[in-house]
Amino acid sequence: MADKVMQMLAEETGGRSYKAHKYGLDHAKRPAIDYSEDTVVWEKMSETSHNLPKYIPLKKLSIDLAERGEQYLTYFLDGSRRVYKVDDHSYSVSRDRSKIFPIIAGQIGVGCCKRVDRIVTPEQFHREIVISVPDIANADDKRGFFEGMAIKLSNLPVIQRSGIKINSVIPYDTSRSKPDKFEDRGTARIQDRMVQCEKDMVAELVKKRLFNSRNYLIKDGSLEYRPTDDIKKDVRKLATFKNGFNYVLGVSKNFNPEVCKDVNGKANPGYISELPLYHRTPVAYYSNPKWFGDINFAVWYIRLRDVSRPRTTFAGIVKVEKMLVTQEENSKGIDSDLVNMLSALIINERNPVCYGADL
Repeated sequence: MADKVMQMLAEETGGRSYKAHKYGLDHAKRPAIDYSEDTVVWEKMSETSHNLPKYIPLKKLSIDLAERGEQYLTYFLDGSRRVYKVDDHSYSVSRDRSKIFPIIAGQIGVGCCKRVDRIVTPEQFHREIVISVPDIANADDKRGFFEGMAIKLSNLPVIQRSGIKINSVIPYDTSRSKPDKFEDRGTARIQDRMVQCEKDMVAELVKKRLFNSRNYLIKDGSLEYRPTDDIKKDVRKLATFKNGFNYVLGVSKNFNPEVCKDVNGKANPGYISELPLYHRTPVAYYSNPKWFGDINFAVWYIRLRDVSRPRTTFAGIVKVEKMLVTQEENSKGIDSDLVNMLSALIINERNPVCYGADL
């Protein structure tokens, strides 16, 4: 089936299929926003309480919330993708020269679960099959070319018999200006599509008015949701975009500690590594106009595991992100009592894990 799909794709795009060896690419580094010092500006502390200690203790509050059975973390959303190199296609890059480019296929899944009284049920699920191809496949730069290609591939009898649908054909950049490999570029485009699917699902859930001050959504990973240029230019659309994330938290197990600054504004990765058990850092404010425009974020760190338990110093820590939505939040910071409560609830979410060889 795969060879027939690749053959049709090559014919429709003026390329040649080489029926290359197929293999997974998920061992590669996940493409994501590079939160390095030259892209993120840590400008100030961003919570209502001032003169905070270096680390804020939360153990007592966590126990109190658990004993009272209080729970405001209701929805949990995560996206997943599997990426495969499925073929090599050659395309003409000049009058007498052709070049080979990889064809990347991706399986995308985004799911949201709801928890009520410790019972977890599926709230919403979305999946897609996508193919990432070199942008040179649309040599004439025809409008709607890749959208039409997805429809043609889905209408193949062999595809229809299988019950599969090709949701999108996504071009990746083939210019020489980028240093990364074509395989990585195709993978990054599929990653972008997964993030867009996550964002679309959040928007759909927001329309249902499911999220509020007693029902938060936890998104696994960073809040890498960039508004489009169209949204950035429209004040009303931008306000709607922000409001949709008012009760959404991004919780990351993996992060770059090198960009952390201490309460005095000095870069200090040790500030995170020395975080005591069941403590949080003060909330920091950061912006990235290049990526997010007029949207600012608050970020803080919480240690869930004793430093002696995980295999690495940072493995027992999570980074929490929240979009600053209201004018008051942007000017005065997030309410410190709210940060403490949400942090304590996240501490209570930790599960027993296997340490040592069982990754």
